[in-house]
Amino acid sequence: MATVSPQTSSIDSANVPWSDFVRFVRQLSHDLRNHLNAVELQSAYLEEVTTDDEVKSEIRRLRQMMSELSAVLQKLSANVAQPKPNVISYGAAEFIEDIRRKLANIFPKEEPAVEWDVQLQDTNLQIDPQLVQEALLELFGNAFRHQLSGQSLKASARVDRDSLLFTLREPKEHFDLSTERWGSEPLRRVTQGHYALGLNRVRAIVQSHGGQFNAQYDPTSGVLATTIALPVSGA
Repeated sequence: MATVSPQTSSIDSANVPWSDFVRFVRQLSHDLRNHLNAVELQSAYLEEVTTDDEVKSEIRRLRQMMSELSAVLQKLSANVAQPKPNVISYGAAEFIEDIRRKLANIFPKEEPAVEWDVQLQDTNLQIDPQLVQEALLELFGNAFRHQLSGQSLKASARVDRDSLLFTLREPKEHFDLSTERWGSEPLRRVTQGHYALGLNRVRAIVQSHGGQFNAQYDPTSGVLATTIALPVSGA
C-alpha cells in the first residue's frame, strides 16, 4: 500500500477551491447568525420580565454585542461573495459627490484630511452605485486605518479616453509589499478584525463592472497610488 507523508497530506488538504471556501463561509455565517437570533429573542424576553434596572442595562449591552457580532458575520459573508451588479446610468460627478457625502457621515474626523481634485463634466457611468460606493468606501477606510499622523490623502477623479479614473494617493514612510497582485491575495495578511478580504472585494466589484484595479508605489515620493478605472457610458 502506498504511503503518504504527513507533509504531502497537509499540502493536499489545503487545496480547497475558492468557491467551496465561499460556500463554507456563507453557510457558517448563516448558521451562527441563526444562533445569535435565538439568543437575541431570549435576551429580549429576559429584559421584559426582569424588574431590576441594572440587570436590564446589562441585558441591553449584551444585545448590542450580539448585534455587532451578527453584523461582522454578515459583512464577512458579503466580502467573499461574487458581486452581481444591477447597473444603471449614473452621472459620474453626482456619484463622486455622493461618495464625499458618505465619507463625511461615516468618517467625520478623517474626511477633512482628504484633498480632492475632481475634473468631471457631463459623463455617465453604467454602474451599480451601491456596489461601487462600497468599493470606494473600503479603499478610504483602509487608507484611514493606515494613515500617517498629520498627513493628507489625495483623491482625484477624471475621465481619460473611455474610462473614469479614480485615484487615491497615500503617503507611506515604509512600504515593502508587492503591488503586482494587489487585491488578489485574500487571507494573506490576517490581523484582529481584518482578514485581507477588503481589497479583494474591491477588485471583484471593479472587475464585475468591466473595470480595472491596480496600485503602484513610488519610493521616491513615498506615495502609494491606488487606481480604479471604470468604463464610461458608450465606451
